[in-house]
Amino acid sequence: MFALFDDAGKFQTGRVMSEADSSLQVELDSGKRVKVKAAHVLLKFDKPAPAVLMAGAQALAHEIELDLAWEFAPEDEFGYADLARDYFSAQATLEQQVAALLRLSEAPHYFRRAGKGRFKKASPEVLQQALAALEKKQQINAQIEAWTAELAAGQCPAPIQEQLYKILFKPDKNAPEYKAVVHAAHVTHLAPLTLLQKAGAIRNAYQFHWQRFLFEHFPKGTGFPALQAPPVADELPLASVQAFSIDDSTTTEIDDALSVQGLGTGSVTLGIHIAAPGLAIQPGSAIDQVARNRLSTVYMPGHKITMLPDAVVQTYTLDAGGNRPALSLYLTFDETELTVQRSETKLELVPIAHNLRHDQLDQAITADWLQDPQAPTGAPLSDEVAALRPELSFLYRLALVCKTRREVVRGKPETFTRPDYTFKLEGVEGDAPAGDETVVIGTRSRGAPLDLMVAEAMILANSTWGQLLASSGVPGIYRSQASLAPGVKVRMGTKALPHAGIGVPSYAWSTSPLRRYTDLVNQWQIIACARHGATAALVAPFKPKDADLFSVISAFDAAYTAYNQFQNGMERYWTLHYIRQHGITELTATVIKDNLVRADELPLVLGVLGADGLPRGAQVRVRLGLLDDISLEVTGTVIERLDTPALSADALEAEAEEDAELAAPLTLALDMADDDSNGDAAPPATGAASPAAAQA
Repeated sequence: MFALFDDAGKFQTGRVMSEADSSLQVELDSGKRVKVKAAHVLLKFDKPAPAVLMAGAQALAHEIELDLAWEFAPEDEFGYADLARDYFSAQATLEQQVAALLRLSEAPHYFRRAGKGRFKKASPEVLQQALAALEKKQQINAQIEAWTAELAAGQCPAPIQEQLYKILFKPDKNAPEYKAVVHAAHVTHLAPLTLLQKAGAIRNAYQFHWQRFLFEHFPKGTGFPALQAPPVADELPLASVQAFSIDDSTTTEIDDALSVQGLGTGSVTLGIHIAAPGLAIQPGSAIDQVARNRLSTVYMPGHKITMLPDAVVQTYTLDAGGNRPALSLYLTFDETELTVQRSETKLELVPIAHNLRHDQLDQAITADWLQDPQAPTGAPLSDEVAALRPELSFLYRLALVCKTRREVVRGKPETFTRPDYTFKLEGVEGDAPAGDETVVIGTRSRGAPLDLMVAEAMILANSTWGQLLASSGVPGIYRSQASLAPGVKVRMGTKALPHAGIGVPSYAWSTSPLRRYTDLVNQWQIIACARHGATAALVAPFKPKDADLFSVISAFDAAYTAYNQFQNGMERYWTLHYIRQHGITELTATVIKDNLVRADELPLVLGVLGADGLPRGAQVRVRLGLLDDISLEVTGTVIERLDTPALSADALEAEAEEDAELAAPLTLALDMADDDSNGDAAPPATGAASPAAAQA
């Protein structure tokens, strides 16, 4: 005795070995025995053999014309044997009955299942819609196959070219363009990026990265609407200082300046003056909406996308030669002990005497020159800058003391074991680089005197104003870090919590309102404190537990992270370009973790072979392999073990996490498992095995 049964929608046959009231033991042709519920058995038969019956029925099923079967089928429910007798003859054979069962089951658009072996035909309207959908699907599949063939032949269809970045990074996985790329990658056994390069969809590596970033974050372009910067309406008092800023030569958004008064009197007042767009730009205004959409200036070598239009920036920036509206913090110090005696926040016009550029002055203004009145400069200085020696010397002494005090709170000193790298592009034509310019990579020691002065002054301002907001009951946007334990990251929130990494009781970004939206928000809140004192919480734009403030924090955190990742990616692109320009084939590097190393003289982190078993901090010689401008990957092999540099365990631990993030691979949104074809194993999405692409 044999049986045909339904196994989760699939029909199987086998020999009945035993039978009970509710189940059967059936032996399949493979020899496997299965337990089958009696309710799932459609028929029992003595002959022919199951394999013969199914082979014949399957061949005959393909000959059944569905349109004709649909015409013959009754309007009410019917069994498969009924249709077989109507379609073939009143004496339909067992083979014909099973053929009808198979054919009915595989055509749900003609017939729907209505029970065990029973069906009901679709209405004419439903059938027409189903057939139209089936025809459309067949046309789409044919289009996918055609596009697949073009891609495999090295040509990129126009619809795929037009949707390139959407396909790679924000795909509609049901779209035929997406399916064609995935299917073509399977067919050609190429990684998607390699496939698209060969097909001409990606012609320029720099433009690939640039356009991808614009697609994700600036889909409407980087231009600004026509905006008029409002003037500051307040009648501001004129400050009795001569302030100066310290920035890089490429800086156009000059947010901060410093002043020093009272040297030699025993009581010195440091003025920290911040550009005050918050005095004129109002929350909810057109300019505010632009700033809130962008949230920050985006930086990259040779180019930037500003948060605010240049005309607006120039209205409020602290350019030298005039009196500029500013939010000023005055901290008065005991000149000997450098302890804070009092602080005051003012809204005023500040005379800006100089815009110093540290990249032009770092070689001249050295620690020796600042600490020893008899020491010469490291390079020639103009008379106007040399005249600032007393003020700069005080600022440097104060910065060293502030840094030391913060390190006591931190519990360990800040370590600067490597320089900051600078990128300069030569031969840029137009507003933005083309990607083939000559790149000059320079270094700038972390903690250089001018840099340290500005950094410590800004920490003083951000921590002091953070405390001012908290004591006034006015909410602000804070950055905090619970501890320096590994894995404890900096968080953003509205509570004035300690920042263990900096060593301050609270830290509210407030010193870059032309470049960061959080700083502009905090400036509005600080202005309320300066104007209204104890009643500031009643009039500040953002109130405690304001949902809008949490929305700003969430959006800013995501955007700022993405912008930094893009900057890292572009710096990595130009680093690879630099390596090619100079024909560099080998370099020295330091082991960070596992098989990850950091180049000693270039801003480059890469995965290497041959570093197994080497301790963190070991110095090695690496031979470079493939450089890929699209995936931003570079391979390397350790060829020599060098002396181990004297880096502390804390320094290595602090840098390892940061460096690992820099080496994160380029991630595509393509999922090779989405291919519906019966292809071989999918190639990797990025075409790379080593984690050597910058975040992008």
